[in-house]
Amino acid sequence: QVQLVESGGGLVQAGDSLRLSCRTSIRTFSSYAMAWFRQAPGNERQFVGVISWNGGSTYYADSVKGRFTISRDNAKNTVYLQMNSLNAEDTAVYFCAARLGRGYVSNYQSPDPYDHWGQGTQVTVSS
Repeated sequence: QVQLVESGGGLVQAGDSLRLSCRTSIRTFSSYAMAWFRQAPGNERQFVGVISWNGGSTYYADSVKGRFTISRDNAKNTVYLQMNSLNAEDTAVYFCAARLGRGYVSNYQSPDPYDHWGQGTQVTVSS
């Protein structure tokens, strides 16, 4: 009965910022790497970024590197995605996902091994 619930999406203008939150009910939250994926109409689900179990390491897709930042608060079982300098290409449904493991996060780009997923939150950026 693990639940992941995203929030914080909305409609913004190009150049604006948003912060997404993903609250989870995972009891052993620090045993999981936490990632964000996104899916736009006509596209496959795309890796955005991932953060290691203790927040010590992050890895990002080239398309968002330098603009997006993932963080986590293990005391609150919550992961965040800070999105700056948004543009129209960032428009998508954003999903939070959890993967059990403490490996190197550069190997965590595939969506298939992830154990739990949220329902998604819509981000729309107008140009």
